[in-house]
Amino acid sequence: MAPSARVIKLGRRYKYLAAAALALLLVQGLVVWSFSALEEGEEADMNAQQRKNRSPDKAEHSKDPGNSAGRRAWKSRGKAGRSGSEVARVAREANPRSKLSTRLHVPQETWHNLTRDGDTGSVEGPHPTERVFIPKCDIKGKDALSALSRATTQKCQQEIADIVCLHQLGQIMPKSLPRYCQTTGKMTSGLQWEESDVGAPPPENPLRIVYMLVVHGRAVRQLKRLIKAIYHKDHFYYIHVDQRSNYLHNEAVQLAQHYTNIRVTPWRMITIWGGASLLTMYLRSMQDLLEMSDWPWDFFINLSATDYPTRTNEELVLFLSKYRDKNFLKSHGRDNARFIKKQGLDRLFHECDSHMWRLGERQIPEGIVVDGGSDWFALTNKFVKYVTYTHDVLVSELRRFYKYTLLPAESFFHTVLENSHDCNTLVDNNLRVTNWNRKLGCRCQYKHIVDWCGCSPNDFKPQDVVRLQLSRPTFFARKFESSVNQEVLDILDAHLFGEPFPGTPGLKAYWENVYHSLEGQRALSDVAMTAYISFTRLALRELQSPEQLNKKRSCSFASDGFPFAVEVYFYDDHFQGYLVTQKVHPSSTLEFWMMPRGSFRIVDQAGAANRIQSLEVGTEWDPKERIFRNFGGLIGPMDEPVAVQKWSHGVNVTVTVVWIDPTYIIAASYDISVDSEADFTQYKPPLSRPLRPGVWKVRLLHFWELLAEVKFLVIPLTYRNKEPLQGGDRWLHAGPSRGQYMEQNFQALSGILSLPPRVDVEQEANRRSELLGKDLEKWTDDGLSSFWSVGGICTKTASSFCPSLPICSDTHWSSMSPDSKSDMGPVGHDGRLR
Repeated sequence: MAPSARVIKLGRRYKYLAAAALALLLVQGLVVWSFSALEEGEEADMNAQQRKNRSPDKAEHSKDPGNSAGRRAWKSRGKAGRSGSEVARVAREANPRSKLSTRLHVPQETWHNLTRDGDTGSVEGPHPTERVFIPKCDIKGKDALSALSRATTQKCQQEIADIVCLHQLGQIMPKSLPRYCQTTGKMTSGLQWEESDVGAPPPENPLRIVYMLVVHGRAVRQLKRLIKAIYHKDHFYYIHVDQRSNYLHNEAVQLAQHYTNIRVTPWRMITIWGGASLLTMYLRSMQDLLEMSDWPWDFFINLSATDYPTRTNEELVLFLSKYRDKNFLKSHGRDNARFIKKQGLDRLFHECDSHMWRLGERQIPEGIVVDGGSDWFALTNKFVKYVTYTHDVLVSELRRFYKYTLLPAESFFHTVLENSHDCNTLVDNNLRVTNWNRKLGCRCQYKHIVDWCGCSPNDFKPQDVVRLQLSRPTFFARKFESSVNQEVLDILDAHLFGEPFPGTPGLKAYWENVYHSLEGQRALSDVAMTAYISFTRLALRELQSPEQLNKKRSCSFASDGFPFAVEVYFYDDHFQGYLVTQKVHPSSTLEFWMMPRGSFRIVDQAGAANRIQSLEVGTEWDPKERIFRNFGGLIGPMDEPVAVQKWSHGVNVTVTVVWIDPTYIIAASYDISVDSEADFTQYKPPLSRPLRPGVWKVRLLHFWELLAEVKFLVIPLTYRNKEPLQGGDRWLHAGPSRGQYMEQNFQALSGILSLPPRVDVEQEANRRSELLGKDLEKWTDDGLSSFWSVGGICTKTASSFCPSLPICSDTHWSSMSPDSKSDMGPVGHDGRLR
């Protein structure tokens, strides 16, 4: 009996441990299930597209031209219930950053705030909190449990739990709403743009437009180019800059100081794709604009920095003056039930931690027609006032409904208008054309910020201009990115404003900031910090070369701290390198142009193998635009590079891709089957890190015969976590454990690839991995100098220390040189800037 009693005691002692282990396994299963479901949905959809064999042109003509929702990423697989204490423990175990307590501490005002109208998202950004909580109900449903396990802050976890509990009690979603519209069916309009109206005299009482510019990122020159194209002294321009884009915000504020009809919101929000925060931002901006008594506007038109006009302001004013009581919104153009499912309107969402969490199912309110499509629109002042100030049940309850809705800006205004007394003012046209190519744009690219699969339009390129010639009235198009293609904007400018004068400076050039001292070094990666400082050393060494010193010994400068700014430079839509602005001693400001050296070679081959056009390695591959967003290809030991091949059309071919590290270790080898119609192939091998610093090679082979080879540099880091490398950081440069990048060893291929012996290079690599200080800087500089050269050096103002240096504004390449496309001067006598 004694052994049995002991067993019972042991069972009691460890029963809680066993329960905890089971709960942890449950959460891990939920997380794996969630993301596997997302991947399965994406893969299934892509396979379906391949089976249909749709061309990009066919994919373009979707019945849903203005809508960005894709398909649901999670499928409901039953329901599960968990007690509040168990959910708290599950969330704590799944998220080691959370320190949840078993105490119940949910202030009453928290529950009150959840049911009142208020801002979704944060004006000041996320605020982690130490407040502890236990859900006040049994959380049901895999979506909610999965969201709880993945949320990264206690504040977000509590919001999710509280909302789910209120939803389970039926206290969040309205069950039915009144419909004031007296018309049945969808409102449509056959308004046409009459080309005969072009050149007509302006209306006696021309209306005034307020352009709401919603921008983020760093492309300030493209923003200025847009404002310059749509500017008129009689209109108004209100700019909201995402809270994360400090450089762009600073530039916008400086711009607004020169024009009384340009203003920047005094508050800023973090807005994410598909998030409720975007609708909150629009509603708050509308209220701001209605309270500006000195801005008497008639129409509200929202634009992003990637939009551009396709007709002049005068044509737009003439058109809107004829239809000044109409509201222009583009509908989805499909069966309503299908739209609701596709858009996820029958699902409950919540935004926190800069993520849109899917929490479960919900019902659409009865009594109304739910509509939606594009979140780009032109609305009358009257309708904006109604949405902003009315207290009727329709608007107030729809605000509450869309507070927990995915992509709310794509449906809220449509649904309000279609069910309001003014439903007859709805025109099914948002006055713009979007460059949809769903074969490339619908790849679940937003799954890291939203529990859903969404779509994004492609950038316009010159070959897409024909798509702008539509029968319906359109005045804007999207998307445009000057860093991807600027020629298409030049074509539009020539159409709108005439051909530029010959010799106009900066026509083919484009500059975009990637770093500014205003933001501090925290905005930089260790790789970028290492490279930018090395570029400065290389450029200053160029000035101190023997031939320069023989001419002007006074050209010896010393850098004054970290670079002031860095820009990427393009000419004729080709990346030309980095421009580094550096303050130096003696007192001067210099700019260095660092040009990339070519590192790709192709071997002529007959037959099927001659299809290869290029071979590139980089990071931040954009499969939609088919470019590397890391334009300079700066790669560090902890990065995950991708190899991309570009092909011409031809017969099917299978090739082998081999990765070789600086010590001749064959890091990876794999085959790629290239279909006859394939344009690009790409693969990111799962290499163990850190990658060995130095010159890598990627070879493309056909039956083990070399087709092409590209070299790329893994940069030895001189900084880690923004601090100079220390002795304890040497592992960063030692390569992976046991020198093996993947589970499979490919070294048996050395003979076939004719690789030299490894002994000497491995010894040298091991020696270099120990370097610190000046020796490490020299290693970094030597590596970068083999891939980059100094293309030019200029000074911001004339330098008495080095009179031979050109003034930056006199060069064609400097970021300080004239840029007629985006330089904004005084308002002309006609009220325009161009």
